[in-house]
Amino acid sequence: MRKPEIDHILTRMLESNVNISDIILTVDKPFQVETSGRLVGVDLEPPLEKLTPFQTEIFALNLINQDQRLIETLVKEGSCDLSYELPGIARFRVNIFSQLGHYSIVLRKLESKIPSCAELGLPDAYYRISAEKNGIVLITGATGTGKTTSLAAVINEINENNSVHIITLEDPVEYTHSQKQATINQRELGKDFDSFANGLRAALRQAPKVILVGEMRDRESVEIAMNAAETGHLVLSTLHTIDAGQTVNRILGMFSIEEENQIRTRLADSLRWIVCQRLMPKVGGGRVAAFEALGTSLRVRDIILHGESEGKTFFDIIQQGKAFGMITFDNCIVDLYEKGLITEDTARAYASNKSNVGRGIDSIKSARGEKTSDLRKLEVDSLYGKAKTDPWKV
Repeated sequence: MRKPEIDHILTRMLESNVNISDIILTVDKPFQVETSGRLVGVDLEPPLEKLTPFQTEIFALNLINQDQRLIETLVKEGSCDLSYELPGIARFRVNIFSQLGHYSIVLRKLESKIPSCAELGLPDAYYRISAEKNGIVLITGATGTGKTTSLAAVINEINENNSVHIITLEDPVEYTHSQKQATINQRELGKDFDSFANGLRAALRQAPKVILVGEMRDRESVEIAMNAAETGHLVLSTLHTIDAGQTVNRILGMFSIEEENQIRTRLADSLRWIVCQRLMPKVGGGRVAAFEALGTSLRVRDIILHGESEGKTFFDIIQQGKAFGMITFDNCIVDLYEKGLITEDTARAYASNKSNVGRGIDSIKSARGEKTSDLRKLEVDSLYGKAKTDPWKV
């Protein structure tokens, strides 16, 4: 199997379905694509019911293309990341990993055109983020929830409106930005720098106003990012956390107990936004994102410094901060239901607080004149608790 054959197979797989987000190759399974959040097999000619260990390994080696660094990383760490391009068709972010002694491959399809915040339907918080001049902004969520795409839209917004120097540190480079108002330098892990910490450290000497870090992976990266934010840079990055509270706790957990008070103080001063994302099945196919956005304020700084307590939580602040661009997952989910983008079952399943979403859905149904309960008729049971008698018994 050579590169032209690899490209032919990938092209056929992309043509097999619409809304393809990932291509997956696993031993003992056929070629598969993920479309609208669901895995489906792909029929090729000649038909291939199950991939063999030899086939997935050859496929992986062709994608790696004799890159010695990637081969060493794969053998030593068990997985490696790279980018791959079908000229004029598509680009992929690729992860090759070992499982049970065999190799599996996941190719995440990347959009060739950088989407705008408006095209993605991003909330007001993202426009406010693009207007920030310094501090740390974190976009969080599980793998595959569109964090990189949202960050690309923010960088694009800055690129179109501000004449500043932007440096991105990525693994790998997923969206290639064109030079507009801003000057953008995109650096890739393994090719242009050896670790995010070293890339960040070097970026401080490269006169940027905005630094995008693909992921905050360790304590050293977080510490340098805070240094950058404290010296007047805007630092954008991602974390794999599900909400604002967990994001703050994840960062604090990277440091020792002796350092906690100092890190709380620094984080309270440098944090600007935490935006969390979830992808949900969309009515009619595809997926739609729900968001939680927390912006900085005196109350937020107080909670970061002293921790959450009864009646003083991140959730309370977000709920009361709608005028400042903040939004809760539950309010966002109810809005999506009202617009007809998701079903009631989806809304309840993805809710943070099912009671809040349930009340919101009932309010919408009531305004539409729809019934909100399956109960038909209520009446008093006059015989409840009384001994029942047989009317035919004398």
